[in-house]
Amino acid sequence: MANKDQAKKAAAKAKKSGGAKEYFKGIKLEMSKVVWPTKKELGTFTGVVIATCAVFALGFWLIDTGVLAALKAVLGITLTN
Repeated sequence: MANKDQAKKAAAKAKKSGGAKEYFKGIKLEMSKVVWPTKKELGTFTGVVIATCAVFALGFWLIDTGVLAALKAVLGITLTN
């Protein structure tokens, strides 16, 4: 049992002592695995994100306007900026 604990500690120490060079090697390796989008795909994805943000912004504005109108109706007060 003690041998297993020592092996685990040694493995953890080896991982920690890899240093910055090993870290950046790992980053370079992982970045080479990435499948980057084409310009056309990037444009499409950007359009989808902008359209989605616009739809959600409009939805939140409508909800906010409705809640404010309901508060004014229920409380009978005038809220000003």
